[in-house]
Amino acid sequence: MTAVARIAPSPPPVSDLMALAHSRAPDDRERLLMGVLSLCEASPIGAGLTPVLEDIFLTLARQAERDMRQVLSNRLADVDWAPPALVNMLALDEIEIARPVISASPLLKDEALIRLLLEASLDHQVEVARRPRLSGRVADVIIDRGEPATLTALAGNSTADVSVEGMRRLVEHSRRIAALRLPLTRHPRMTEALATQMYLWVGAALRQAIGDRFEIDEAKLARVVDETVQEVVPGRPRQPGAATPVSAERDEMERRLVDKLHASGQLRAGFLVRAAREKRLALFRHSLATLGGFTVDEVDAAMSHETAEPLYYACAAVGIDRAVFPALLHELRQMNGGRPGQAGGDVWNRGVLSPASALRAFRALITGPRIQAV
Repeated sequence: MTAVARIAPSPPPVSDLMALAHSRAPDDRERLLMGVLSLCEASPIGAGLTPVLEDIFLTLARQAERDMRQVLSNRLADVDWAPPALVNMLALDEIEIARPVISASPLLKDEALIRLLLEASLDHQVEVARRPRLSGRVADVIIDRGEPATLTALAGNSTADVSVEGMRRLVEHSRRIAALRLPLTRHPRMTEALATQMYLWVGAALRQAIGDRFEIDEAKLARVVDETVQEVVPGRPRQPGAATPVSAERDEMERRLVDKLHASGQLRAGFLVRAAREKRLALFRHSLATLGGFTVDEVDAAMSHETAEPLYYACAAVGIDRAVFPALLHELRQMNGGRPGQAGGDVWNRGVLSPASALRAFRALITGPRIQAV
């Protein structure tokens, strides 16, 4: 008896699929999904879809339940024959459905990816930043937006086309975003010059990693830092743990960053604490002045006062809790040559103070006569 070759079942007729597309029964929707996919997979490789089949696809996606959209996204993630409109729609769906097409679909072009960065959730943005072989154009948009989670994902994407200038800006962002530092030390496009710059604000473990990779001369680097201190403040010894003084250009950059955060409603009291912990005195000064409605001169007067009282009132006026202030004051004194001074006792132990009362007390201490005398 002659063996009979097994023949694969033929895809259902297009007319049957169109009829199923108008059914609301869950079983019919599943049959429609599987039938459409079978019909497409049976088509010759590289063959485009007919307008009728594209209509079926879009109808299916709009009517499908969540689990059906998930199946559709998984099956279409790496194909090049799906309708671009459908892929773009799936990319804007909830993140678990969107993730497969965002990470792999060749049909998602730069314009669609940039749209996700501008309109979709943070989870979608992070997935874009992780996309293999991300273009330089999209990488630049991520860097311009400055969102910490998305920047960190981009820093960990070794296949992204990040330019030399883009790497420089990522390193600059790592001053305020600690999560960027580890992936940047491992990034294939990190240069010795950028690594030396980042060396100034990372912890001991990452300094070791940078030193192992780039053979940074720590003694030479220390001399450069000390020389910079002497140039900025002649005759002033550098305090242990003090932040590296900044140029007028750097000070202006910090001011612009504060203005941008304030305009977008992202400047909060917690940002001041983080700025102090990251040894960014200029950023702290501008942030406190902006949040409190003070001048930078008034903040500097409080920072140079013989007691911590004016600075405490300024911080209380912008919402910094009195329990946090002692640690904050310690960080600031390390950066500011031991100022403000320690006369007058621990004012923060005198009891709870409302922001309005703190503002009045600050104004009473830092007023015209003191500012005029500076």
